[in-house]
Amino acid sequence: MLDIRLLREEPERVKQAMIDLNAVDAPVDEAIALDKRRREILVELEALKAERNTGSRQIGALMREGKRDEAEKLKARMSELGGQIDTLESELRRVEADLQEAMLNIPNLPLPEVPVGKDDSENVVVKTVGEPRAFDFTPRPHWEIGEALDILDFERGVKLSGSRFYVMKGLGAKLQRALITWMLDVHIEQHGYTEVYPPFVVREHCLVGTGNLPKFGDNLYRDVEDDLWLIPTAEVPVTNLYRDEILDGSQLPIKHVAYTPCFRREKMSAGKDTRGIKRGHQFDKVEMVKFCTPETGRAELDSLIDNAEDICRLLEIPYRVVQMCTGDLSFVAAIKFDLEMWAPGVQEWLEVSSCSLFTDFQARRANIRYRPEPKARPRYVYTLNGSGLALPRVVIAILENYQQEDGSVVVPAVLRPYMGVDVITPPQGR
Repeated sequence: MLDIRLLREEPERVKQAMIDLNAVDAPVDEAIALDKRRREILVELEALKAERNTGSRQIGALMREGKRDEAEKLKARMSELGGQIDTLESELRRVEADLQEAMLNIPNLPLPEVPVGKDDSENVVVKTVGEPRAFDFTPRPHWEIGEALDILDFERGVKLSGSRFYVMKGLGAKLQRALITWMLDVHIEQHGYTEVYPPFVVREHCLVGTGNLPKFGDNLYRDVEDDLWLIPTAEVPVTNLYRDEILDGSQLPIKHVAYTPCFRREKMSAGKDTRGIKRGHQFDKVEMVKFCTPETGRAELDSLIDNAEDICRLLEIPYRVVQMCTGDLSFVAAIKFDLEMWAPGVQEWLEVSSCSLFTDFQARRANIRYRPEPKARPRYVYTLNGSGLALPRVVIAILENYQQEDGSVVVPAVLRPYMGVDVITPPQGR
């Protein structure tokens, strides 16, 4: 959530940011008007309550002086004031609720360094690392590789749960599990994160805190009976660990990493990304989440990106870093970089991580603050998150980059201790 003072003091800056973000429907004018009306009501209430307090004292004095007629007139005025106060307080509650709703639907402002662009076609490739492998045969897409190796079963996934679900089995399931464990180990042992194993369902206010609600409710799965929501990412429960808390500034930065399944209603056009495991309603992800001071936010983002890149480097798969322009920036991010791995079978760069700095946008929504020093006034923390990395696209990249002409797939060196095999081979008879 933005600081309301930004809308009061720099409305044109906020409106221009909405244009840059392709968010011209954001209720900025509505929020400004509601904030103005809220402050007007507070002034009116203060004046009426002051008059009532003064009048109440005067009534007692008039009664002691025997001036009953004047006292009764003043009582009538006090009754009238009480009605006016009740009406204004009722209006204030409505205005404050409407203002809160409007503020929750205004996206974060991009940092000045974010390139202005209309959509993802104007994102900026910051760097590319590694050279795509030169094949002496035509590389196959992962769905063909996975079915031939008998490690991916699309037909039974659909039978169980419908479209956009699949089953991983045998060494395919083990590859997924090995990746998760290895990535957690790297982030914990080499990058200094503390692991968290959070619930996979959360209360509504947790999704409001991270910016998933109210705007993106259509993309989420919900248990109506218990009013719990399946998480779209570990960012949601991990960020809300410190909801409504004031942290000790000496604790910062706090760095957590978590593995969770993620649940999202992926809405795709017919024929777009419908083959394979690139987009599904359920997938696994290792997520990094940070809490830091405003002064260190940008440096912590660079470190976060490097931690995610480390996974790509260790897997020895070509990747690139892409900065999102304003037109492709997420609702909550002030600046965002994606990591994309090259997948030769489908001939495309696949996003495996989004690394974002949210400034104090989430912290205001979730009320997460820190005290810079003892007895100092609390300030909002800065929050960050990044995938470290997201599956199953890493699985796609491994299958397609490490495939061999005989149909086998070489296991990346860093995963062999976790897999117990060096090569995934087709079952006999195939």
